[in-house]
Amino acid sequence: MKQVLITGGTGFFGKAMVTRLLLEGAERVCILSRSESKQAAMRREFHNDPRLRWMIGDVRDRLRVRRAMRHCDLVIHAAALKRIEVGHYNPGEMVQTNVIGTKHVVEEAEDAGIDCVVLSTDKAFEPVSAYGYSKALGESLALASGASVVRYGNVAGSTGSVIPTWRELIAGGAKRVPVTDPECTRFWMWAWEAVELVLETARTLPDEPAIPMLPAYRLGDLAEAMGVEMEIRGLPQHEKKHESMRQGESSAMARRMSVDELREALAHV
Repeated sequence: MKQVLITGGTGFFGKAMVTRLLLEGAERVCILSRSESKQAAMRREFHNDPRLRWMIGDVRDRLRVRRAMRHCDLVIHAAALKRIEVGHYNPGEMVQTNVIGTKHVVEEAEDAGIDCVVLSTDKAFEPVSAYGYSKALGESLALASGASVVRYGNVAGSTGSVIPTWRELIAGGAKRVPVTDPECTRFWMWAWEAVELVLETARTLPDEPAIPMLPAYRLGDLAEAMGVEMEIRGLPQHEKKHESMRQGESSAMARRMSVDELREALAHV
């Protein structure tokens, strides 16, 4: 893993992965993403490290994907449209990025003889949303091509997830935060755990999705841990009350994090 391409590399996971790869001695890490402003900010954050290469582009553009893969021995495919509500109103765009884009990545990697790891989420198993369906199909494309798949829950503190969203509202003076259903449960995963899982998968290249064992938390408990009241809005059809990553194992059945445990964990997110 000396020459690595990360698609969607300016995201929350991408930054954590870049940090780890540089610490482990990667010679070159190429970042392929669409936003020049995010690339500029990340370049400053990493002090213009000469081992990083920056390519503006979209996984929807197959030729650009092919160009980004030159000289690489590993591809980590993290680029995706990820917001459930966006997929609900824009399912076609989810298909273009999460399905067609993934098809471009895994097929180009296969043609180039490059090991490829595709990131997925808990929502890819037994999906109910356009986002989930698109990620499930992306998984199928990856596995059929010989790429490896990592499936896990939302990473604590990731962009657009519940913790930073609620924190932003609280910082703005909100006394209540929007909650679909306080009985909803979600998996808890640290960024370092996600990075380690992906790297281990890249080393071993399993034939089946790599799935971690994670604790879970109740949304009502998270609100209590953050010291804020809830504005209950009801669960939309495109969201699950409980998440799952494989048959017979849901967030409702996982080890439940207590309010005190959540308070402690939030101090490190």
